[in-house]
Amino acid sequence: MKLIRVENYEEMSSRAAELVEQQILDNNHSVLGLATGSTPLGLYEKLIEGVRERGISYRHVQTINLDEYRGLSGDHPNSYRHFMNEKLFRHIDIALENTHIPNGKSLPVEAECRRYEALIDEVGPPHLQILGMGTNGHIGFNEPGTPETSLTHCVQLEASTRNNNARFFSDRDEVPTHAITMGIQSILKSERILLLASGKKKAQAVKRFLDGRVSKDFPASFLWKHNNVTLIVDRDAYALAEAEEE
Repeated sequence: MKLIRVENYEEMSSRAAELVEQQILDNNHSVLGLATGSTPLGLYEKLIEGVRERGISYRHVQTINLDEYRGLSGDHPNSYRHFMNEKLFRHIDIALENTHIPNGKSLPVEAECRRYEALIDEVGPPHLQILGMGTNGHIGFNEPGTPETSLTHCVQLEASTRNNNARFFSDRDEVPTHAITMGIQSILKSERILLLASGKKKAQAVKRFLDGRVSKDFPASFLWKHNNVTLIVDRDAYALAEAEEE
């Protein structure tokens, strides 16, 4: 586990972008595993800047997203397909057919999960997987209790996760109750993993993660079983872990 401590969200986003861009410079046919939510937004802004100002190209890159809300079509304004298109894909030189996200409307859902897991193995696995960490330790939408052996599956979202995501919806009741997500084992297939954590709300989760105890009650802890993980954490998110060190 490599730990990179930074001052704030801006610096976290910049350092993460440097690692992503170096991956592409090393291999312009890289497969990137991508995440949604507020944590990677700054990173995506930096990657867009990299195309415009640093000559980074995604023409041969493929991406695999972690998850999608169950029941939302790709053109729904709160779908993760729409999020990725608006926040990253349409601003860089990537072919949309090279961007892969679960189909939230596909039935039966079990078949979509099998299709997506097969796609992960065919296209990837990712050379570099970007992850955020939920306040309850979830990665992707793998909630507490998810087994280490899990592959892409449909999951019922915990109340805390739905509450955290409600800010993206006009009404909490509109937040989907289920999602399709890459499983723990799916994520651990990645060659390298970049975990991002920022802000006071993540401080307890970061402290728990850094104690190194592996348990399905805290899904992010399974990352300790991977041999190439980098955690970038800002001052606020690291505060409780730092206090324990003193």
